[in-house]
Amino acid sequence: MVRLLGENPLLLLFAVCAIGYPLGRMRIRGVSLGTASVLFVGIAIGAVDPRLKLPDVVYLFGLTLFIYTIGLNSAAGFFKGFDRRGIRDTALALGVLALAGVADYLLARAANMAGATGSAMYSGAFTNASGLAGVVESVKAAGGTGKALAEPVVGYSLAYPIGIFGPIMVMLLAQRLFGVDLQKEALTVSSYRRSIQKIEVRTIEVTNPAAAGMSVVELTAKQARDVVFGRVLRSSEVLLASGDLKIQLGDRIATTGPEAELDTLTEFLGQISDEEVHLDRTEFDVRRMFVSNPSVAGRPLSQLALPQLHQAVITRVGRGDIDLIPSGDTILELGDRVRVLARRDEMGAVERIFGDSYRALADVDFRTLCIGIALGLMLGLLPIPLPGGITFRLGFAGGPLVVALLLGRLERTGPLVWNLPYTANLTLRQLGLLLFAAGIGTRAGYDFYSTLAGGHGLNVFTSGAAMTLGSGLVMMVVGYKLLKIPLNLLYGIYAGAQTQPVNLAFAVDRTGNDLPNARYATIFPLATIFKILVAQVLFNVLR
Repeated sequence: MVRLLGENPLLLLFAVCAIGYPLGRMRIRGVSLGTASVLFVGIAIGAVDPRLKLPDVVYLFGLTLFIYTIGLNSAAGFFKGFDRRGIRDTALALGVLALAGVADYLLARAANMAGATGSAMYSGAFTNASGLAGVVESVKAAGGTGKALAEPVVGYSLAYPIGIFGPIMVMLLAQRLFGVDLQKEALTVSSYRRSIQKIEVRTIEVTNPAAAGMSVVELTAKQARDVVFGRVLRSSEVLLASGDLKIQLGDRIATTGPEAELDTLTEFLGQISDEEVHLDRTEFDVRRMFVSNPSVAGRPLSQLALPQLHQAVITRVGRGDIDLIPSGDTILELGDRVRVLARRDEMGAVERIFGDSYRALADVDFRTLCIGIALGLMLGLLPIPLPGGITFRLGFAGGPLVVALLLGRLERTGPLVWNLPYTANLTLRQLGLLLFAAGIGTRAGYDFYSTLAGGHGLNVFTSGAAMTLGSGLVMMVVGYKLLKIPLNLLYGIYAGAQTQPVNLAFAVDRTGNDLPNARYATIFPLATIFKILVAQVLFNVLR
């Protein structure tokens, strides 16, 4: 069996995934490992025999695919995250990483470690392959060969396993220690609460003279930013609530929005009407349509001019499992489901605008996907010189992430739509994570086992574990207790500081929402660069 698996890497890959994936779905006392279980199965199988390891291209491809899709999906949140709280979160992550660098120096000195081993131990404890590559390059530049080049690899491999599953232990411990119900806590985060708020449809009768004469645009700006106006029943005539329509006393307006917003609007306009105007189908109809036309994706709704050209409005936008209240600035993405209110004779024209083809959504634009990843890989390979003769690269993770964030922010360039349909993004992300976990697990397994079994490297292993677990506990206590950051967000900050996809996947599985993703994408690029620099500094001072 060992020979069969060793000679057939594809069989080995799918065997690891087939065993690990269902194990990750098992819950023991309410805890499941998620995709991280694939990593542990990979380590266990890899420890059996040195032949049981997957080629480098497997985990590199998985890492690149996962990071790129995360970057595209998190671009909007990343650029919005550089406010006061974003700076606070970044400072927390980098501060803990710097503190861990000081701890690495002291531990390496106490154990009399070589400079290459001690600096690589830091990279392994925080799972930063780019940092290891930088240390290896520094050893080469210093004239090191043979055994000298092996030192950083050994130091990295000994600290790496705890660097992966240590943070999972820290996250579980923090939740138990602080007694946090993650699902209830998520409701205290305003962005998440808005994303899941219940959307209602209500007919409001205008009885307030102060509202008479106001246009729908003015009313939206002053009283109802998160409310969409649909039909207006005026006497016996049904009108579309286009932006320039003037409100009159006695109008009964069909509105869509969160309950709290509708209550505020009702108090200003007048009172709730028993007449359900939104159910009228005499002149207007309502349909759900898929956004499958690439020419629409990446454009704000205001550019489509639907009320002016087609007597139509969009009352809701479905994205993933949530419904959004649209505005003129809402940018559509492939795979969105829009709820269209339009005249019956215009519905066909509106359908042609959006495409409304579920089958077309399965056709991922691999042209833009490959262009984006290729640009990211080239950026990752680019050597970036710094003062003091230090050179670093963003690597297979940092380069694709930076490019994905920029392209996700652009949305489109001419005919090229950079973002992927929501379901396609999730599928590719999960595939990439499986490949990465299986590949890196099998490659680390045997080195990890043989080194410990031979009685070597115990000081590196324990020192690396102390840094990983100690820094994680410091971040949890400072972040949650002192800075009052919700654990749902703190998990993402922690995973971003670790720059570890498996930790992020566990955080998302544990919280049951996407809150960790945005913080991860915000922290990851700066943490990657910072850890490369710390490893270089450690190499030089420990020499």
